[in-house]
Amino acid sequence: MKKDEKTNVMRILDGKKIAYESHSYEPDATMSGEQIAAILGENAEKVFKTLVTQGRSGAYYVFVVPVKEELDLKKAAKASGEKAISMIKQKELLPLTGYVHGGCSPIGMKKQFPTFIHETALQLDKIFVSAGKVGFQIELAPGDLTAVAGCKTADVVL
Repeated sequence: MKKDEKTNVMRILDGKKIAYESHSYEPDATMSGEQIAAILGENAEKVFKTLVTQGRSGAYYVFVVPVKEELDLKKAAKASGEKAISMIKQKELLPLTGYVHGGCSPIGMKKQFPTFIHETALQLDKIFVSAGKVGFQIELAPGDLTAVAGCKTADVVL
């Protein structure tokens, strides 16, 4: 990443005067979140992925969970007040959020959807989430992320 290269997520954080550190790496389409954590030299518990779901009502929800964990759809439905919830199809991600698979951030989506972050995030000083582009991550305080993305905390993993 060039020193002056900024993603939309970084511009939003700059505009809100929220401190963050940006990280970049050479992306590989087959990379797992745990491999990205290793490249960043971080414990996978600090690196979070952004998952987009749809409830039975048709409403969309965003879940931010540690990369090594799996979203529990029953817990996610309960947290969002839905009877059932399912992952959206990968082809729906870009038109819905403005982000591609592997570069989806809870910050700066086309529309703000109800967003939930796994409760373990608040036990950490800093967490990593996508900066809105494949190969880019931001590191910030979980409280700052919850404020800017309007996150609620919940236990939503298996």
